[in-house]
Amino acid sequence: MATFAVGDVQGCYRELLDLLDKIGFNSSGDRLWFTGDLVNRGPESLEVLRFVYALGEQSVVVLGNHDLHLLAVAAGCAAPKKKDTLNAVLEAKDRDELLGWLRRRPLLHRDPGLGFTLIHAGLPPQWSVPQAADLATEVQEVLGGDSSREFLQQMYGDQPALWREELRGWDRLRFTINCFTRMRFCDAGGWINIREKGPPGSQPPPYLPWYEVAERASRDERIIFGHWSTIWLGGNRDFAALNVFPLDRGCVWGGELAALRLDDMKSFSVPSRQPKWKKI
Repeated sequence: MATFAVGDVQGCYRELLDLLDKIGFNSSGDRLWFTGDLVNRGPESLEVLRFVYALGEQSVVVLGNHDLHLLAVAAGCAAPKKKDTLNAVLEAKDRDELLGWLRRRPLLHRDPGLGFTLIHAGLPPQWSVPQAADLATEVQEVLGGDSSREFLQQMYGDQPALWREELRGWDRLRFTINCFTRMRFCDAGGWINIREKGPPGSQPPPYLPWYEVAERASRDERIIFGHWSTIWLGGNRDFAALNVFPLDRGCVWGGELAALRLDDMKSFSVPSRQPKWKKI
């Protein structure tokens, strides 16, 4: 039995099947971890959702920003965006079952046995992984409960931009969700910059890629994440030295879909079938 972490699929169903064929995925024993953003921008979000849902306990999925956007649109809490490709999901007969399952996915998954933590985007330097896990649970309890619609209405926005333990209510939940699903850069003091989306090195001072903050509390834990397709255009690619393992290679933009076998750290990838955008 092997465990594979898979980067952002974003509706690229055929590439997912290509990747599973390449890694020799054994449906009777292997497990798949997904970095989030199962859906949107790619052509077959419904097929991806149905496939991963059918895996049952063989899959682990953490929520990404596009997954949350789908939930918000479906709940009437956000308007569809011009580049969304979510109609097939929204019109599917099994949408309620699929979206109910998606809404109950976590923001963080930690496996002490394998020695890896899975998230979608980033962690501010103040958070240890155990603290991050507790905060992720706070969000999960609200999103998976009776207040989910109100949460989906309140989660949008870039403030607050700095973690404080005394944060409460929607501010606390919004900061948490922004780190887990949108974050790329922050400064050494933990101020996050959500709007910067370029590769490492493109950001204005004093911001750094979140994983490069020297004193971050999570530096001793191995963290797998997605969200950042342009990360591969930055200068520093010795990610393992920083205990981070980025897996978003921009499949939906014409790049690759990547996987990492956690048992022996072997990497795999397949080329995208999507048109190549200048973003990659």
